[in-house]
Order: sequence, then structure tokens, then C-alpha cells
Amino acid sequence: MATFELYRRSTIGMCLTETLDEMVQSGTLSPELAIQVLVQFDKSMTEALETQVKSKVSIKGHLHTYRFCDNVWTFILQNAIFKVDDGQEDVGRVKIVACDSKLLTQ
Repeated sequence: MATFELYRRSTIGMCLTETLDEMVQSGTLSPELAIQVLVQFDKSMTEALETQVKSKVSIKGHLHTYRFCDNVWTFILQNAIFKVDDGQEDVGRVKIVACDSKLLTQ
């Protein structure tokens, strides 16, 4: 199963990366094992989002920038409103990165 490394830039992904770096620097963990942990993190995040997240959200806002490169869409929205079943959240600026899930099965 192929995966993208997108989730490594999430808050939890960056915390994991920092912790792994500290463990490698202190000699607690080998660099090879740290890489294996990150690869497993990528697979686990992809699987969890595919199987466990059932919520749907609608997003409305001003499209500031968009780009399509290497089968990856990037959108930057300003004054975005995220609507979920039980409410909404106003966000000043948001970056959305979207990849074709069909590429994961190749």
C-alpha cells in the first residue's frame, strides 16, 4: 500500500518527527527504525481517515490561490467557513491539500 507523506506536516506528525529526532540524537533509537515508524505513521493515518472518519464538512470561502502539480491540488482559502452537522467554525486562512486516492493503490 503506497501512502503520501502529507500527514507528517500535521500537528501530531510534527510532534512525532520531533520526538523521533530527539530519540535518534540521544542514541535511544536507530535512524532506520525512526524511518520505519514514520512510514507506519503514514499508513496508519491514511487507513484511519479512510475507515474511521464518517463526518462530512462543507467549506465556503474566498479562493485566494490554487495550484495543481504532480497530481496534487493545493487550495488557499481566506475567510473560510467550515460547516459540520452541529455547527460551524470561521477560519481566517486555510490551506487544503488534496491528492487522488487512486494513486495510493498503484
